[in-house]
Amino acid sequence: MRSRTAEWFEVKIRYEKVMEDGLQKKITEKYTVDALSHTEAEERITEEMSAYISGEFEVKGIVPASYKEIFFSDNENDDKWYKAKLQFITIDEKTDREKRSSVYYLIQAGSLGSAVKYIGEVMDGTMIDYVIASVAETPLMDVFEYKKKSDDVVDGKMKAAGE
Repeated sequence: MRSRTAEWFEVKIRYEKVMEDGLQKKITEKYTVDALSHTEAEERITEEMSAYISGEFEVKGIVPASYKEIFFSDNENDDKWYKAKLQFITIDEKTDREKRSSVYYLIQAGSLGSAVKYIGEVMDGTMIDYVIASVAETPLMDVFEYKKKSDDVVDGKMKAAGE
């Protein structure tokens, strides 16, 4: 299990897909991309999807994701994405009362049970008291992480814009 923290955007695209029966049908799919802005998210999804879609597609929506961290599985059978809401438990020293703060994560897993197991594997290595408030399968098709392009780096240093 590997984790990645970044600014994530959920992007919906619409395109014509050839179905198994040979007919073309307009479908909408949802993806997550690592980007710093809505503009970059649109650019990234256009770049990524042009390799998979032969024809035109339309970006129908871009929203910042509620999660900042994604847990990626090394198992090739883990082909679904689950959104988990964890509540971290702390004690307010002044009032001596329990306080819960919610944090969302995206987990790559093959089943709901695997997603819960992966959360345990990651979180049990921490000293944080937590409860799993919810875990639900998402309609996400895939997640695209930012990859440095070979021309972004010159002599081991990041190339400045316009160079």
